[in-house]
Amino acid sequence: MNAMMTILAAIFGLTVGSFLNVCIDRLPRGESISTGRSHCEGCGRQLTARELVPVISYLALKGRCRSCGAQIPRRLPCVEAATALVFAGLYLTNLPTTSFVLLVVYACILIVVFVIDLEHGLILNKVVYPALALALVVAAVVPPQWLGSLGPHPFVSALTGAATGFVLLFIIALASRGGMGWGDVKFAAFMGAATGFPLIFVALFVGTIVGGVVGVLLLAFRKKGRKQAIPFGPFLAAGTLVALLWGSTILQWYMGLM
Repeated sequence: MNAMMTILAAIFGLTVGSFLNVCIDRLPRGESISTGRSHCEGCGRQLTARELVPVISYLALKGRCRSCGAQIPRRLPCVEAATALVFAGLYLTNLPTTSFVLLVVYACILIVVFVIDLEHGLILNKVVYPALALALVVAAVVPPQWLGSLGPHPFVSALTGAATGFVLLFIIALASRGGMGWGDVKFAAFMGAATGFPLIFVALFVGTIVGGVVGVLLLAFRKKGRKQAIPFGPFLAAGTLVALLWGSTILQWYMGLM
């Protein structure tokens, strides 16, 4: 039964991943994600239902449009497969239903931010602001288990986390004089609202460490120059997911070393 539910979670993730690709494609262009049929970017032909089956259609078409032969971005099946893996992994953590649903929603937001920033170097207000509002409303109405009991209500933990993330990255953005984008600063507010205080520190720490390691590797293998910008959003998104899943464990481990 558990194996079957995991498979169903993965299949659902594939379907949601297909929608996330629509968001990733259209949001930076200012297009609607609720209207308009999917089409080939090369010839403009509307895609049929058979061409929209997650991952399978890409493999069947060998990564090319059957009409004009234009290459289909590899990102499409990658996002679909990654979303399926995340959904299946979240199900296997045996979280309470409410926490599972919320983590699925947060994971979708993080994937969209991850990919858009990676491709365009942008963290969009139209993604961050609704996500921040959602996290604060959830903390006030149905606070998840990972929000601490800071103050009279977990909402205080979320609000403090949002303020902490925003202020810390705001100071860094000012000090770096353009080295960090303001999208990262606003995204840090969502990170704090989602993880709460003090788990925002785990999210920022993990994101910074991973970003630093990847940056050094890119420089070492000459994939990036010293003056080339490296999007920080993907690492912040990864740090947020780690904090949501294992933040309390990491924090307890760290405090045990002190």
